[in-house]
Amino acid sequence: MSAPLRVLVTGAASGLGAALAEAYEARGAEVLRTDVSIDASSEASDGLHLDITSDGDWAAALALVEQRWGGLDVLVNNAGVAGGGRLDVASMDEWQWITEINLFGVVRGTRTFVPMFKRQRSGRIVNVASLAGLVHPAGMASYNAVKAAVVALTETTGHELASYGVSAHVVCPSYFRTNLMSSMRGEDTELGAVIAHLVESSPFTAEQIAAAVLEGIDRGEELIVPDAAARAAYDLKRTDRAAYDAVMRAQAAKLDGSVSG
Repeated sequence: MSAPLRVLVTGAASGLGAALAEAYEARGAEVLRTDVSIDASSEASDGLHLDITSDGDWAAALALVEQRWGGLDVLVNNAGVAGGGRLDVASMDEWQWITEINLFGVVRGTRTFVPMFKRQRSGRIVNVASLAGLVHPAGMASYNAVKAAVVALTETTGHELASYGVSAHVVCPSYFRTNLMSSMRGEDTELGAVIAHLVESSPFTAEQIAAAVLEGIDRGEELIVPDAAARAAYDLKRTDRAAYDAVMRAQAAKLDGSVSG
């Protein structure tokens, strides 16, 4: 009988992180749930306070994994925030905030555990990006940019670690129902309302996305586009760039009209 997978999930207190943790647990995995919202003074045996922007918190997570398990099979870099804003509205502080969390949080997690994965000569790194990393709608430049960077980082990680038996997977869902919008901040509040409506009206749940993610990993997919809406948008961009550009620019014009008039 094989040993259970040892899995660390960031942002696991709610939303997709919680759904991924539950999906792994349903398969018999041992899961360490980490989240910035977990009280460091009252951590449960399966939970750990982790601010993904903190090198000290990442060092503590590594120490706990080494003490508890002696290794790790799957690192899920899921934690992130919602953001965006039109180019002439979003501030540089917003750009720096979302980059520090959504990009450098993934970089910190990856760098923390790569030495362990190399020593083991095994492991998986699963980075949750977004369809915004592949398809770039207007009004979301900062979010698009950091999620595209996570896609690039994951591909690079997969190439760099392949000879060590380590795989890297990036997840790019479209809008799905989650509490991510609670983290939304920025000066472009009109755009935030538009995005919130898209999230709330999505037919997809976090649990559905999590199930599709694990199925994609099972198939060995390095780029996981887990829902039909995301696949349709990405396929349009790849197969008919002129039509894709026309759709994106029509949406941009509509967006500008909806938030300014």
